[in-house]
Amino acid sequence: MTASLREADLPVPVRLRREARQAAWSASRETFPPRPAASEWPATRLSHSTVLGLITRSPFTGANPGTRNMRIRGASLAVGWLADQPGGSWQQRWLASGAEAAGPGWKQDCAASWLDAHGTRAGDRMIVLSMGVILAICADLFRPSLRWLAASGVSPGALARNLERSRDRAGFTRLRETVSAGSGVTDSARHATTGRAAIIVAAKGGTLADVLPGDFLELLDAERQVHGRPRDYSAVSWRLLCQAGAFGPDAPGTLAQLLTIGQRSPAELIDRYQLACTPVRDLLADYLQERQPALDHRSLDTLAQQLGRNFWQDLERHHPGIASLSLPPEVAAAWKQRLRTKTTAASTADAAAAQVTGPRLTSRHTLLAVRALYLDLACWATEDPARWGPWAVPSPVTKADVNSRKEDRRRKSRMDSRTRERLPVLPVLARSAAGHRASTAQVLLAALAAPPGGTFTVARQAFTRLAARKPGIRTWARDSSGKRRDLIWEEDHAFWTWAIIEVLRASGIRIEELLELTHHSLIQYRLPSTGELVPLLQIAPSKTDAERLLPID
Repeated sequence: MTASLREADLPVPVRLRREARQAAWSASRETFPPRPAASEWPATRLSHSTVLGLITRSPFTGANPGTRNMRIRGASLAVGWLADQPGGSWQQRWLASGAEAAGPGWKQDCAASWLDAHGTRAGDRMIVLSMGVILAICADLFRPSLRWLAASGVSPGALARNLERSRDRAGFTRLRETVSAGSGVTDSARHATTGRAAIIVAAKGGTLADVLPGDFLELLDAERQVHGRPRDYSAVSWRLLCQAGAFGPDAPGTLAQLLTIGQRSPAELIDRYQLACTPVRDLLADYLQERQPALDHRSLDTLAQQLGRNFWQDLERHHPGIASLSLPPEVAAAWKQRLRTKTTAASTADAAAAQVTGPRLTSRHTLLAVRALYLDLACWATEDPARWGPWAVPSPVTKADVNSRKEDRRRKSRMDSRTRERLPVLPVLARSAAGHRASTAQVLLAALAAPPGGTFTVARQAFTRLAARKPGIRTWARDSSGKRRDLIWEEDHAFWTWAIIEVLRASGIRIEELLELTHHSLIQYRLPSTGELVPLLQIAPSKTDAERLLPID
């Protein structure tokens, strides 16, 4: 199954949300551009001897003699390896080495042969070389790309520690204090934040105070290219870097603010589909503008999707050069046939994916929207002929195409079929829910009777009650597999699952009506003849339904 088919099979709300997120991301990248990658700066033109004299003394070397000797050895190896590459600057030599393209395998692919040729065969030579490369980066001799650093070309943690020691002690100390003081910030989030800060400073130069919002967004794009999606804690990293003084005063305080756009205009809604015919594009934008006062934004967005993508974009894809709403009969018939069917992937007996064509259940909504477009244009043409008159043409969607009687019968048939299929397993579902409710209640009662740290057995399964980490109403236990379980939550969830199933099974009400039930729904009626009390369940009106009273036991 192709990527485009998978995208087409997604529900409409999911596709629209994805489009909105992508539009917000593109807008944020344009609003906050990153710093361009520099090719020249003073440090990259330093001589070989000057570089060795720089990175083999404090602050690049540590106080411990063993660590200092390893750093000096690593710096000598890294500088020697780069010095043998062609180029007039350290940046040019780094690019010529091939390490950028090699990614995480740069040591074996690009440096191992040089180490062998120069007699460096120690077992820890790759670790020493990595340390030397980190020191050279901290000295700003060369600047690797964000993608190379995001692919773990070197350790982000080691890079952050050495940048703090050698280049920006104040900035990284402030960041470390910020992440340590952050409420609810986990160790993983702290490491991710300091690592991202180090990667940006190493790739762009400068200090933490010079980091721009666009630099961070560019790093997230690099992580998406390397890992398929940005690494975890993106929003936390943004917030902590803002608090530490990065991004400047104009940056939003949270990543969500940056990636959330407001309601788009009708023209922006239509421009998502990149229609080739400019007059039709302008017409659809004007039409949405006219309809906008009577629709909420979600409905307007859905209408734009039906007219822009499902109607005109589909016509342009299959009939390039089309520029008139007056569709030939064969073109209109072919479009309606494509709209009424969809192709999905189904697994066959040999586990291969086969293309299966079936009916599209939502096609009638688009047909109604297109018919309304043509009828509105014809009506408006009598009021403003100069504006709407040229577009008043016969509608390709007839009244028979949108007749709801046949569709209603088909929908009722599908509902009845689902009911017939599920009805035989309803007793099994009810028994399972009741059994699960009883078992969770039994486990909870046994746990409450056991002291913290004590063991108990229920249905041949051993549990150990855990001491509460803080005072509360939760009861925790660890089962025989080692899983930590919240017994209060499990019993509560099992009870309400059973209660919902029983109410729906016994009353036949809809889920919307179930959600509106309260203790006020339980009322009573006294029979005038005998004085007997009859308990009743009052069902509030839902949609177009009427209020009902159901006798209950």
